[in-house]
Amino acid sequence: MKKKILVTGGDGRFAKVLKRNNKKLDLFFVSKKQCDILNLNSITKIIKKIKPKILIHCTGLSRPMKIHEKNISKSIDLNIIGTANITKICKKNNIKLVYFSTGYVYEGKKGNYSENDPVKPFNNYALSKLGGECAVALYKNSLILRITMTEKPFLHKKAYTNLKSNFMFHEDLVKILPKIINQKGILNVGGKSQSVYSFAKKNNFKVKKIKAKKSQNLPLNQTMNLAKLKKL
Repeated sequence: MKKKILVTGGDGRFAKVLKRNNKKLDLFFVSKKQCDILNLNSITKIIKKIKPKILIHCTGLSRPMKIHEKNISKSIDLNIIGTANITKICKKNNIKLVYFSTGYVYEGKKGNYSENDPVKPFNNYALSKLGGECAVALYKNSLILRITMTEKPFLHKKAYTNLKSNFMFHEDLVKILPKIINQKGILNVGGKSQSVYSFAKKNNFKVKKIKAKKSQNLPLNQTMNLAKLKKL
């Protein structure tokens, strides 16, 4: 019998792709209105209604990245406090929690970061996601996914030739999610280590080359070690 899985952020970018392409998981999607992560009663109410065995926490604040610099209160509320609330309710009801974090929690300079490497977020978005990680890590019946993913087709007209990453598309994560959802701890999730341009041009041949400048202060090797993922 399939485990019932609740997905928060059901109206978000990834959740829409998951809803459209899922074939193996018993999923129930809730929107931000249906499940207010800043309200413990709201979370409890939906948990009692759905009675899930697993909760995939997709609700959060991501783009535009500048919002995390301009409005730190919103960043803290949605990515740290909201995640802490979800963790509390999952612990209370013994529900497995799967948290979507980011590969940006690593410093992004030396590359090939394993799950055991120290973390040093390079922007406020990553700091907020790491704050969420701290809450989730307190609860041992959990899985933290450090993901580097984006929409398909590639959104931007230009892509960096000198910045390496592990970008994958939302659809790629949907395919592997059933194989990793029962794991616990921390797991790096992404695609092949390559420049952003190399990744982008496979899907959008019109994408143009651009170089990240020193003034942008972007870490140029954000690649993760995916050995643990590949074993699974």
